[in-house]
Amino acid sequence: KFFEFGTTEHKGYLAQRIRGNVLTLALQMYGCRVIQKAVETLPVEYQVPISRELEGNIIKCIEDQNGNHVIQKCIECCSTEGIEFIIRDVTRQVYTLSTHPYGCRVIQRILENCKEIQSRPILDILHNELENLVQDQYEKYSSYYINIR
Repeated sequence: KFFEFGTTEHKGYLAQRIRGNVLTLALQMYGCRVIQKAVETLPVEYQVPISRELEGNIIKCIEDQNGNHVIQKCIECCSTEGIEFIIRDVTRQVYTLSTHPYGCRVIQRILENCKEIQSRPILDILHNELENLVQDQYEKYSSYYINIR
């Protein structure tokens, strides 16, 4: 509740307390909710360092039942420039992630929230793999957003 209703000092204090523990918290059932709320409510100067702690572990988080929600929240709430490292890692594994039950949701968030210059490489890969992807049960979420773009 402090992330939502606390003073600037409270929020700053909480942001400092979770620093260094973001990955561990992101992969926990309740910890992921703390990180999501932090990303959703904190000012940019706190958001970016929190999300950056996940760098190098993006795919691990995406494939995790809790961590994927944190990645989705980062995509929804952080500046598009602040999540370039997420987009980069997703772009490297678009096909695999688009056929994953959590990965397809992350791709969907990128297509919904990011600038075209960021999402275009992902769309191009999805278009190129469309024939293979239409046979997958999870890819339907990404296909929907390909079709409306």
